[in-house]
Amino acid sequence: MTDYGLVSIITASYNCSDFIGETIESIQSQTYTNWELLITDDCSTDTSREVIMRYAEKDSRIRLLCLDKNSGAGIARNNSIRKAKGRFIAFCDSDDRWKPEKLERQLKFMVDNGYGLTYTSYDTCDESGTINGYVQCLRSLNFNKILRDNGIGCLTAIYDAEKIGKHFMPSIRKRQDWCLWIDIIRKTGKAYGLQEPLALYRVRSGSISSNKIEMLRYNYAVYHDVLGNNGLKSAAILYCYFLPYYFYKKIKQKQDYKKRKQQK
Repeated sequence: MTDYGLVSIITASYNCSDFIGETIESIQSQTYTNWELLITDDCSTDTSREVIMRYAEKDSRIRLLCLDKNSGAGIARNNSIRKAKGRFIAFCDSDDRWKPEKLERQLKFMVDNGYGLTYTSYDTCDESGTINGYVQCLRSLNFNKILRDNGIGCLTAIYDAEKIGKHFMPSIRKRQDWCLWIDIIRKTGKAYGLQEPLALYRVRSGSISSNKIEMLRYNYAVYHDVLGNNGLKSAAILYCYFLPYYFYKKIKQKQDYKKRKQQK
């Protein structure tokens, strides 16, 4: 194994006791072993903290951090980023999983090409873990493309803090990860995608992925509140730029998933 430096894996946890064990085990199964896992619990009311502590007690690379009040995923992730010691900052949410070769292949892709921010394709599954979809990432994203759509799955993203500095998420409840990618791409010019599916994203009932009205509301907030566009321009970007591509993307994802199933 080539050692590219320490990877700080950022995980926000809230009431994920049913899934967090699978997430941690997928990280422990990485072929690249120079990592630390910083899990910030956002005041879970289930047994998430107890589950995490069982793993942390046996693996010194895992740290449990706890917020004093429920603040949202962005604040929880930022808390972990602040404590991170690694050259690389990677993200994996508490109900998602990585394939064993994820870090090793993605870090090689980053370092060999000198990229500051990268991401990969990924599979999707339902709450029981049954794979039901596939998202093929674009080979690269510039500012105009990332503005049109969040083409980076948070569970696949890694940025090189040594190269571009530490970047944090805005303190909004939803779409913080998208804002982070926008911020980084403004600095780097582009982000780059490795088109191998190296992660598994769990779509849960009630998530923003399954609630389309909420998705539109939060996307508008990104254009208006975070990027500072006026109401008319924000609405125009949402309905004339985001939505047409959103429907195209959904059709393409179904076609890509069908094609991939046929190839297996």
